This record gives sequence, C-alpha cells and structure tokens, in this order.
Amino acid sequence: MQIKTWLVSATLICGSLSVVAQDDAKAVMEEATKVSQQAIELAKGPADKEWKVSGIMGLNASATGMWNWAAGGNNNANGVIFANVSSLYRKDKLAWETNLDTEIGAMYMDGTTFSLRKSSDKLNFSTKLGYEFVPKWYVTALGSFKSQYMRGYDYSTVGGVETETYISNWLSPSYSDISLGMDWKPNDIFSVYLSPVAGRISTATDSTLRTKYGVELDQTNRSAFGFAFKGGVNYARIENFKVISTLGLFTPYDKDFGNFDIDWDMAVSYQFLKVLNVTLSTSLKYYDKVLIADATGYACPRVQFKTILGLGVGYSF
Repeated sequence: MQIKTWLVSATLICGSLSVVAQDDAKAVMEEATKVSQQAIELAKGPADKEWKVSGIMGLNASATGMWNWAAGGNNNANGVIFANVSSLYRKDKLAWETNLDTEIGAMYMDGTTFSLRKSSDKLNFSTKLGYEFVPKWYVTALGSFKSQYMRGYDYSTVGGVETETYISNWLSPSYSDISLGMDWKPNDIFSVYLSPVAGRISTATDSTLRTKYGVELDQTNRSAFGFAFKGGVNYARIENFKVISTLGLFTPYDKDFGNFDIDWDMAVSYQFLKVLNVTLSTSLKYYDKVLIADATGYACPRVQFKTILGLGVGYSF
C-alpha cells in the first residue's frame, strides 16, 4: 500500500512538473515570437511610413475559334501585358511621387492580309518632387515622358483590298515635359498640380511622320513653353478594388493659347480568387498639332479614344 501511495505521488509530481514545463515553454515561445515581430516592425516600420507603393499588373488574353460557322467571322487571338504602378515617398516636408503606366499587346486575325497586328502600345512615365511649404501644399518640379515601343499601323479596306498605313514608331511621336509649379495633396488619394512655367518637347525622329505630328520636316522636335495642369487619383480603400487615373493638360503661350493638349488615362481593376483580375482601362487624347484623317482624307485634330476591357491573370497591390 505504501509503495502504491509513493507511485501515485511520484506520478502527480511528474505531471505537475510537465505542465509547468509546458507552460514555461509556451511562455518562452510567445515571448520569442513577440520579440521577433517587434524586431521586424522596428526594421521595416520607417520604410512603411515613408514609402507607399501600389499598382496593377497582369496579362489579359482572349481567343476565338470557328469551324463551319454559318454566321461568319475570323479565328483570332489577342493578348495584352499591362502595368500601372505608382510610388509615393514622404519624409518630413519632402514628397516624391512616380508613376509608370505601360502596356503592349498583339493580335492574330486569321484570313486577313495582315494577320499579325499590334493591338495596344503605350509608355507613360512621370515623376515629381515637392517640398511642403504650408500643410498639403508643395513647391514641385515635374518631369514626364510619353511614347510607344514599336511601329504602329492603321488598317483599312479600299476597293476590297486591305491596306496598312504607317502611323507611329518609337519616339515618333514622343512628348517630354518639364515644369515647375504648385502641388496640392489633401491626402494619399488625390493630387492637383498647376504650373505656369511648363515646357514641352514633341519629337518625331522619323521624317515621314513629322508632318502628321506638327514637327517641321527639317527638324526632329518642336518645343513649346506654356501652362500645365495635372490631376491624379489613386484609390485603393476597398479590398481588391483599385482605381488609378491621371488627367494632364497643356497649352502654349503663343497664338494657340487656349488650345489644350489633353491626356486622360484611367484604369479600374477588381481582383478575385487571388490571381484573376477584371480590368477596364481607357485613354482619351486630344493634341492640337496631331492631324488625323477621316474617310474622305481630310486631316485635322480629333479626339482619340481607346478602351480595353479584359479578364486575365493579374496582381493588384
């Protein structure tokens, strides 16, 4: 009986020690985890406060195949790679904001003379650096560049014959802007920039395209000095939903003052199932010196508009 009592006592003591040991181990693990998390936050905390990076990138693709299709049509495939990425750096009274909006796409259309075509091509880059002299108002220097990556063509059918007309290329045209002005940033979503001191260089390195883009035949570029406006929206407060939009205006201080060049780009995206993305992107342009011909051949400045609605693999952050 005494031996049994000692065995029971020993078992209870060991069990108690085991529980205490487990509790101590658990406490040690929790403390270690807490310390490591604090170390990580300490290491990355200032960067998180100073830098904010957001954007959309992905691939949209579609394909249509037909076999003995009575209603007619063409087999085709289309793909567009796109990215719209913004960064915002804030420290003390300094703010540096950068945006890259780019896309390139190609399509294949069976049964046509020119079966492989470029479907989309855009390169927009801008950066601005400002110093906050009163709350939410910044003295700002801005620079931007707009062009496309490769040769572009306009396709038409004349008298039953398909034709292609060469209309653009790398640096033909391109637009480089540099300006100094005031930037209003009420929050991380909106910004409005005004510059009475703005310069624009319009370039057309290909001599066959210079007349189309308002550049003299014996020159590669045209310079203008004028007034600029730029507004921006970067909204991401709803989970998986994002809106990025920029509006740019420019008018020269010459006889054409009041005739604004307009660039308005917008991208709306919704991400679901972690990797699938629905995107709607639009681009509206009006350039006072860019001549676009109609069906009769009459060329004059016209509103340009493009929209892309796609479903594909994407990432929003």
